[in-house]
Amino acid sequence: MKMKGSQALIKCLKEQGVKVIFGFPGGVLLDIYDELFRHEDILHVLVRHEQAAVHAADAYARVTGDVGVALVTSGPGATNTVTGIASAYCDSIPIVILTGQVPTKLIGNDAFQEVDIVGITRPCTKHNYLVKNIEDLIPTIREAFHIARTGRPGPVLVDLPKDVVAAMLNYPDPKVVKMRTYRPTYEPHPGQIEKACQAILKAKKPVIYAGGGVIASNSNLELTELAKKLSIPVTMTLMGLGGFPGTDPLSLGMLGMHGTYFANMAVAECDLLIAIGSRFDDRVTGRIDAFASNAKIIHIDIDPSSISKNVHVEIPIVADCKHALTSINAWFDRASEFNRDAEVHKHIPWLAQIAEWRALHPLGYVYDENIIKPQFVVQKLHELTEGNAIISTEVGQNQMWAAQFYHFNLPRAFLTSGGLGVMGYGLPAAIGAQIAAPGRTVIDIAGDGSIQMNIQELATARQYKCPVKIAILNNGYLGMVRQWQELFYHKQYSHTVLDVGPDFVALARAYGAVGLRATKPSEVEPVIKEALATDNTVIMDFVIAREEGVYPMVPAGNSTTEMLLA
Repeated sequence: MKMKGSQALIKCLKEQGVKVIFGFPGGVLLDIYDELFRHEDILHVLVRHEQAAVHAADAYARVTGDVGVALVTSGPGATNTVTGIASAYCDSIPIVILTGQVPTKLIGNDAFQEVDIVGITRPCTKHNYLVKNIEDLIPTIREAFHIARTGRPGPVLVDLPKDVVAAMLNYPDPKVVKMRTYRPTYEPHPGQIEKACQAILKAKKPVIYAGGGVIASNSNLELTELAKKLSIPVTMTLMGLGGFPGTDPLSLGMLGMHGTYFANMAVAECDLLIAIGSRFDDRVTGRIDAFASNAKIIHIDIDPSSISKNVHVEIPIVADCKHALTSINAWFDRASEFNRDAEVHKHIPWLAQIAEWRALHPLGYVYDENIIKPQFVVQKLHELTEGNAIISTEVGQNQMWAAQFYHFNLPRAFLTSGGLGVMGYGLPAAIGAQIAAPGRTVIDIAGDGSIQMNIQELATARQYKCPVKIAILNNGYLGMVRQWQELFYHKQYSHTVLDVGPDFVALARAYGAVGLRATKPSEVEPVIKEALATDNTVIMDFVIAREEGVYPMVPAGNSTTEMLLA
């Protein structure tokens, strides 16, 4: 039977397992929205800004491990998605963005709400398509989902002209997607596994450096098995937090610009660095020539273009992290030259050195009984949720304090815009996470500047009864930029002072949410407890120390051992 393109599209989305779409309608999408109205088994979440649709889809994908979907109209609707798409691209998040487009005969004519979204997003998508013929619609959608979820995940955009989705077609039978030019390598080369394992056996001061690829490949258990089997300490990138239990004695926390002193020192002094699903970005390495300069480097990554891109690697392993770690663990299980007790004993001096660094400069802050320290708020959130909440963040100081003081023991529980650093990510991400995991506590740790980038999504949270909790660390500044101005620009706070801001408690109430405020440390715990007990969207406004900084900090251009500690 023939069907309209809009009907076929919804049928194909169901075929791909789509249960939720985050979107905002427009004229060229009316056929699609008319069809969606008939399908109650797909939840459409009406956001208040298209950027939020992509961030919410991004978070949905991170929490579920499946592909998130955003649906927006042409022109400004499509261009509003670019920031979210670029963020997902930087962080390797599998999402499919469906954009409406003017009819094919008007493309290139400067029609109303026409924009070349394929051209605009080409640099920040894993792949994108303009569907010009109705016969290509379903094969294209199938390919888009295949590309988004396989290999190194990423965003894929499909541009849908109005006349294409209105045309008629015979729905093609499902079949396995095969692309001649796209064949990711999942299995590691046995010879490279052998080299890596022999290098691990020889190392006296090894460190595992785990990135977001560990979480994307669901290999946290294999990573934990390897670390514990050989007693190797683990440090994580911002995107890798939760890939190894943050409260485990072998955890060094985060490394890099705002990483722990002991993580950065361990990487600097190690003789073997085992990089897993990470890309050696500048926030991790600091000055390249000084990064892990004494170490041989093993790098496991499914994306061959990431290997030796920034840092030279002696033992590359192009493979899915889960497959590679499974092979490494199996090698040690059967290797006659591996003696677990001897290996653990060999690392005792190295672990003692790390313990000494940890004792010398632990991650901490100076408590003040008269003023709220932001680190104290995050610690209380961790304590009162028993570390089991899903945490989203905005970007800036709030993001770093969350990464430092909320210790993630499980993957897919920390949602943040890592590579692009998008202010305004946290609230729509929290909504996406809450819809993905309705039974979980979801908290957006925010700054008073960044929360205002997408504050309108409070309406979305209320409409879909998402009881997300928003913890605003309110210091009246654009805090991270202010910190740089304090340290490097003689405290000239040029346009970082938020002289006028909303009453967040009143704002919450205006949206039908709950607003709470704490102005002194003794009020922090009662506010958090009340928020967690409230079955509604809640804003917690924590008035914090205005000029508190994020430390440790590696200034730009320095090596990661040249840290400012306070």
